[in-house]
Amino acid sequence: MSGLCAAAEEMADSRQQLQVKDDFSGLSPYERKRLKNISENANFFASLHLSESAARLREMIKEREPPKSKRKKPKKRENGIGCRRSLRLLNVDPSEFSLSKVPALPTVVEADKEPLLPPGPLEMNPENRDDNSELFKGVLQTWAEVKKTSTKNSEKLSSIKSYKANLGSMVISEDTVCKVTKGSIFSMALHPSEISLVAAGFKYGQIGLWDLTHQPKEDGVYVFQPHSLPVSCLYFSPANPAHLLSLSYDGTLRCGDFSKAVFEEVYRNERSSFSSFDFLVEDASTLIVGHWDGSMSLVDRRTPGTSYEKLIKSSMKKIRTVHVHPVHRQYFVTAGLRDVHIYDVRRLNSRGSQPLISLTEHMKSIASAYFSPLTGNRLVTTCADCTLRIFDSSSVSSQIPLFTTIRHNTITGRWLTRFQAVWDPKQEDCIIVGSMAHPRQIEVFHETGKRVHSFLGGECLVSVCPINAMHPTRYILAGGNSCGRIHVFMN
Repeated sequence: MSGLCAAAEEMADSRQQLQVKDDFSGLSPYERKRLKNISENANFFASLHLSESAARLREMIKEREPPKSKRKKPKKRENGIGCRRSLRLLNVDPSEFSLSKVPALPTVVEADKEPLLPPGPLEMNPENRDDNSELFKGVLQTWAEVKKTSTKNSEKLSSIKSYKANLGSMVISEDTVCKVTKGSIFSMALHPSEISLVAAGFKYGQIGLWDLTHQPKEDGVYVFQPHSLPVSCLYFSPANPAHLLSLSYDGTLRCGDFSKAVFEEVYRNERSSFSSFDFLVEDASTLIVGHWDGSMSLVDRRTPGTSYEKLIKSSMKKIRTVHVHPVHRQYFVTAGLRDVHIYDVRRLNSRGSQPLISLTEHMKSIASAYFSPLTGNRLVTTCADCTLRIFDSSSVSSQIPLFTTIRHNTITGRWLTRFQAVWDPKQEDCIIVGSMAHPRQIEVFHETGKRVHSFLGGECLVSVCPINAMHPTRYILAGGNSCGRIHVFMN
């Protein structure tokens, strides 16, 4: 019987082998070898009993784990603000409950702002001097008695050759470089006389006067505080060189009178912030003032008080500079965000004024726009698209064509004052502008776009001078940086 069973098992195995062979009969040798390897690997892993080992390991981990602690739910605070419930749905009369007092909101303390200086005249007392006031009064008297240099000889343009030779003779030294005060320089002006007097407006409302005839140089520096915010515009009066007019972001325009030793208040508007101004007439009695919000003011100094004659709303969102045509003084140009407008003062309307001409060639923000100083036949603009544009303004009509473009790096960054290309007052076909190039320099360009001269100072000029001013009759150039230092080139 056992023999019959063994024979039956052998026959079954042989049949299974024949069936497997039949199943593999259609496979290639490679596939047969692959299936054989898979079968051997499966048998090997089955012999290791991995599933049983994993089950034992899980049991060991559960035994070692600490018992789970039952956390108690936090009790709801009685004074906490819970869900809002409708008294109407709860059938409760609202009159039974009194409204809880609303806690007062914390007061927001604004950052410290410089307070406005009191209205009225301010005494011209230098804040950097503690010495004898009589000595300073003598200096003021000297400045007041100096007469304006005649400009008759400078109305005729010099040839470019002689002009370049005169610029090449201008030098800088340690005696003509001085740090007047802290803060960036926003504006500069040179006294139109034979004395070498430089005026600079600073970020924190100071005005610095530097008389280069004094030695040591620190003895010729006088710092005053007629404003509380940046002084963005400075001019010596064309009618009286003893008057220095200054305009500030704080909404005040003052006149420093050397003969009276006071800063008289010309115009005050505490609700607005001023950006620039210019004289509408040669006797400096009437002014046009630009505001940062795009409005403009007509100010008559002959009228009692410190208010405006007319406040004009323009189509500009912002005004950075205002400049009057030197010949046809009814025209003035304003530089805004991306537009330059030319207005006729006779057509200004307090309700809203449209420009006579609009220049739309600029792609980015505009820093300044100025007419050429003698004839006004050219108009130069400084734009943030690294381009200086010169327009032909010889005929103020419906169109002012573009004359020249000059590629110039005007990206000064956050901490430097923006570049402003200005005309040389005695050579109206040349402009002066600061430079970001190394070594540090101040550049002069002709209206055709050619570079005329570069002022290099070596170790005496190691910073960028964004604000520059040239003397109207003499070859003296003053450049101011963003640290309160003035650099003077002179022959």
